[in-house]
Amino acid sequence: MSNEHKQPQRRMGHGPMGHGPMGRGAHEKAKDFKGTMRSLFAYMKPYYVKIMLAMSFAIIGTIFMIVGPKISGKATTALAEGFMAKVSGQGGIDFAYILQIIYFMLVLYTASALFSFVQHFTMSTVTQRTAYELRQRIAAKINRMPFSYFDTNSHGDILSRVSNDVDTLAQSLNQSLNTLITGTVNIIGFLVMMLSISWEMTLIAFVSVPLSLIMVLFIVKRSQTYFVQQQRFLGDVNGHIEEMYSAHTVMKAFNGEAESIAQFEEHNNALYRVGWKSQFLSGLMQPLTGFVGNIGYVCVCLLGGYLAAAGRITIGDIQAFIQYVRNFNQPITQMAQVMNLLQSTAAAAERVFEFLDEKEEIKESDQPIEIYDASGNCKLKGQVTFENVRFGYTSDKIIIHDFSMYIKAGQKIAIVGPTGAGKTTIVKLLMRFYELNSGAIYIDGIKTTDLRRSDLRSLFGMVLQDAWLFHGTIMENLRYGKLNASDEAVMQAADAAYVDHFIRTLEHGYDTEINEDSNNISQGQKQLLTIARAFLADPKILILDEATSSVDTRTEVLIQKGMNKLMENRTSFVIAHRLSTIRDADLILVMKDGDIVEAGSHEALMADNGFYTQLYNSQFEEV
Repeated sequence: MSNEHKQPQRRMGHGPMGHGPMGRGAHEKAKDFKGTMRSLFAYMKPYYVKIMLAMSFAIIGTIFMIVGPKISGKATTALAEGFMAKVSGQGGIDFAYILQIIYFMLVLYTASALFSFVQHFTMSTVTQRTAYELRQRIAAKINRMPFSYFDTNSHGDILSRVSNDVDTLAQSLNQSLNTLITGTVNIIGFLVMMLSISWEMTLIAFVSVPLSLIMVLFIVKRSQTYFVQQQRFLGDVNGHIEEMYSAHTVMKAFNGEAESIAQFEEHNNALYRVGWKSQFLSGLMQPLTGFVGNIGYVCVCLLGGYLAAAGRITIGDIQAFIQYVRNFNQPITQMAQVMNLLQSTAAAAERVFEFLDEKEEIKESDQPIEIYDASGNCKLKGQVTFENVRFGYTSDKIIIHDFSMYIKAGQKIAIVGPTGAGKTTIVKLLMRFYELNSGAIYIDGIKTTDLRRSDLRSLFGMVLQDAWLFHGTIMENLRYGKLNASDEAVMQAADAAYVDHFIRTLEHGYDTEINEDSNNISQGQKQLLTIARAFLADPKILILDEATSSVDTRTEVLIQKGMNKLMENRTSFVIAHRLSTIRDADLILVMKDGDIVEAGSHEALMADNGFYTQLYNSQFEEV
């Protein structure tokens, strides 16, 4: 319907799509990290057993991997000692013992791989199931949200919570939990195994750890700033591209190519600068920590050689220790990155839980009135009464002050008035898209708040100024009016709306696909399809919002003919912008500043020479 009233300004974000924070930075921080993580883990309570199982398997699998180098070191020692014995003529290499060690390690590593597989499978199941249920809850929540929420929040922001935030939550939670478990076990396990070999070598190796950790934290802190800026500038670039794509015709018509390219270059240059810095800094982490680790590695090798020469440790122990040293920095680096990843998890979870905690529509009556008989036929006729209706989109700005009207079943009611008078608002209140500040609306004497919203809205059929069709076949679009309708019933509705002939001229007829933007058919053809959809729904009450305002004269006649046929024997509310189209209305309501200032037939209102007469004559003067 026309958005004629002045609603609260929407808060538009700077996402890549230009409709909210679709490109939220992966490094954005949560406002309440601890509280959000508590809520998240409380939400995952049904999966605690699986999580504990995954943790157990992760610990066991990691321990198996940790003891591997120590055992392989025994094979190295046996090989070295056997070789020396063979050289000295005092013995030979014990290949049977070495083979036993190899078999044992194969079993060990196979078991470790199996445990890791089960752990990753379990955690992936838990996180994806959590994401699935969150999407389900968000989808259900959207249907329970009041329309006022969508007036004050961008659609892109809501979409971001369903897609980007839930995906970020699932992916980052899976990675962070796995890394936290394995990283912690690795650090403790490596330390224990290193100490069991040599405390002196362990002490030397640990000199490099604080240096590596300091550098990692420094780089992460510096690069995080640039990553956040990168996401923001990426949003600017994507938003500009989307805007130029959607308004490509206008941009070309006004020779705006040069300005568009200049703006794009400005956004792109900004993205390049911060992107280069973020990638450069994050790329420094590995070589710098590797450099410090290599220095420690050299020191360990020198000390290990000395201890081996002194007979205090074996060659195999040196080999195992070097493997532990080489791997020790890796879990530390991963743990530092995980702390940043958890911030991303918390930020995404916080936005999801904020949405789930939003105030919902007023709960429906526990004992709603049944308006359909056992055969599915509606008992109501379509009589409508407005009684002292008062409403405002915000409590401090009332736009419908004291609206009362009795409308007989089958009457054609035209609602006219200047932009912002409240015409569309009246219809939205009738369908209970918004709750009244005071007063009541009745249908056949039944208060609308005593009906289920689904039952109430099933009474209405709508043909709007902006014809809405979805991506799918023409048959599917028409059947949206009545999902269980047969093909024959759909075709009869199309014939009644004077659109059947047009459909049959198409190559695929009723199976013709309407594309995503529904721009492969004309505006007039779309309007005729929406009229056919309303015919199929067979509603008691019709809402028509000037469906002929953007079509040619010939198509307008056809659409008007279809609407006139649709309105027969139905209560109809016609929101009129061109007053010449509603002269035959049973009652014309003239609205101004949220109040009905005049009411009557066209002839009676013209005779009164009041506000309606001024509106009517001004349209012809403009022409």
